[in-house]
Amino acid sequence: MAISEADVSASLRALNDPNTGRDFVSGKSVRKVQIDGNNVAIDLMLAYPARSQHEVLRKLVAQHLAALPGAGKITVNISHKVASHAVQRGVKLVPGVKNIIAVASGKGGVGKSTTAVNLALALAAEGAQVGVLDADIYGPSQPTMLGIAGRPESKDGKTLEPLEAYGVQAMSIGFLIDADTPMVWRGPMVTQALEQLLRDTNWRDVDYLIVDLPPGTGDIQLTLAQKVPVTGAVIVTTPQDIALIDARKGLKMFEKVSVPIVGVVENMAIHICSKCGHAEHIFGEGGGERMCRDYNVPFLGSLPLDIRIRENADSGRPTVVADPDGAIAQIYKEIARKTAVFVAQKAEDFSAKFPSIVIQNT
Repeated sequence: MAISEADVSASLRALNDPNTGRDFVSGKSVRKVQIDGNNVAIDLMLAYPARSQHEVLRKLVAQHLAALPGAGKITVNISHKVASHAVQRGVKLVPGVKNIIAVASGKGGVGKSTTAVNLALALAAEGAQVGVLDADIYGPSQPTMLGIAGRPESKDGKTLEPLEAYGVQAMSIGFLIDADTPMVWRGPMVTQALEQLLRDTNWRDVDYLIVDLPPGTGDIQLTLAQKVPVTGAVIVTTPQDIALIDARKGLKMFEKVSVPIVGVVENMAIHICSKCGHAEHIFGEGGGERMCRDYNVPFLGSLPLDIRIRENADSGRPTVVADPDGAIAQIYKEIARKTAVFVAQKAEDFSAKFPSIVIQNT
């Protein structure tokens, strides 16, 4: 009995992508099916980067199709393509950038910048083109965390070329000033600087621009929500009640300005003593997950209080590049994959594809 394309499609409708929870057909991942006798070759195009998952997905699909009666050789090719997705109404997209992910926290000291840089590096490791915008004008930390020194070039005297580390493009006020120079600026100057860093940088075909926001809900956060095309926001907290109070405020602010919440990352969830192995919840337990249940938003992941995360970030080699196969890097990659899947499942933005309509007197 010969296998038909309809048989293959029917089989794939009964198989869910474990990353999205949707079957491969309704998820529009199936791009091409070739049948030669009973041999089947199928091309899958994912809407999110997941290089580390390709072999798992390849085996999953191949084993599933092998159950078809009379099935011969099964070949599965996997690629990905990230699209631009919907943002706030009336906000212009940034040239060279498909999606902007804000990483925010209600208060400082919860590991937001460390999360932002590792999220960016994890997305890049999964195969995406990634940029990092350090929006913390008063306390830029991404130059140190990415190990970047030097000044950005300007080829035309008007725009800046992003610097690069570990395959990630980056821009920060920290590249333009001396490390010990304080930014004694009022709010309007800070928000103008943020907009210029964002729009006057020649981002090169970025799938995800990770914006490392300063803590709080002030001028910069409001400018980002009102004038910057944000696809979604990641909220970083610790399990501690004090941190959660402020994290909830940050979450509610993004909700009020119609920026979707990608989910919550809980830092410093547990400490395991490097000497004796004793595990202790220093900052409390389960606070991030309770917050997610209260606001019906996804829980992206939980990270330990681990000295290596701090040491790696301080040395300019964040955990995802310092120990790419380690347990902590895998958590960051899972958070990155969940973030990318969230973005992929949003409505696409087609505004850039529509032609401009010009009315002229003739």
